[in-house]
Amino acid sequence: MARLVPRSGDAVFANVERVNAELFTLTYGAIVRQLITDLEEVEEVNKQLDQMGYNIGIRLIDEFLAKSNVSRCVDFRETADVIAKVGFKMFLGVTASVTNWDADGTSCSLVLEENPLVDFVELPDMYQGLHYCNILSGLIRGALEMVSMKTEVTWVRDMLRGDDAYELRVKLLKQVPEEYPYKDDE
Repeated sequence: MARLVPRSGDAVFANVERVNAELFTLTYGAIVRQLITDLEEVEEVNKQLDQMGYNIGIRLIDEFLAKSNVSRCVDFRETADVIAKVGFKMFLGVTASVTNWDADGTSCSLVLEENPLVDFVELPDMYQGLHYCNILSGLIRGALEMVSMKTEVTWVRDMLRGDDAYELRVKLLKQVPEEYPYKDDE
């Protein structure tokens, strides 16, 4: 069977329904602000954003696979590249670079030069522990779990904290074998 040719991030982005970027950014900002008001503790807000992202990721992977025509990735390196070039472009309109691979090929960094979630955002000093875009780490973790990859995703650099880029560290903890709910009758 011939392998489907994956559509590039630009091709997928051109055919995906979009919402106004400013509306999206401001709505996300309102969600973060409400979480800060409700939860009061920055660490609790970080956990909640991660959990929200995880819940979105386990559902968003279906749309990604349906619209991108990406076939099964052969390894974690290919998976990271697809996330960076197709996934980020499809859903956020930006691409990331994949860098800082470890020797085992199980850990890498996704570096974003720009991030549409942080337009119009200034992080006050009292919230320096807040990972404003922590929803992205949960999203990646949730999506990868649905394709049998247990991962840990953490923020390394954040431009809201004065760094020169946004960097997510993605570490593959284990490749989960696929389980089929039904056995074939033999």
